Amino acid sequence: MNKTCQFGPEDGLAPNAPKFAEAWHAQVLAIADTMITNGRVSANLWAETLGAELRKGEAEGAPDTETSYYEAALRALEHVLASGALVSTNDLTQRRNDWETAYLETRHGQPVILK
Repeated sequence: MNKTCQFGPEDGLAPNAPKFAEAWHAQVLAIADTMITNGRVSANLWAETLGAELRKGEAEGAPDTETSYYEAALRALEHVLASGALVSTNDLTQRRNDWETAYLETRHGQPVILK
């Protein structure tokens, strides 16, 4: 007889749930992983930078949520990109501003298009 096993939300044996509610949250880590895999950034540099951003957020009172983790990961990625001369700080700032402008000019429900 086959029984279906059901887990409660606090069950330590339950399979891992998705770590991020939004795809772009996971994409930050995928970009970092791709950079590490391709030898553009060392795993140690990434781990140290992400850890520093997480500690900074904690020290500033950021809640321990997936949003705060995403924000720390994004800051870490931006820092690694800028500090490793892969992308200049000016280019990174310009690209961020371009995305923000595109987002703010896009009607609700429409895709954001970077010009």
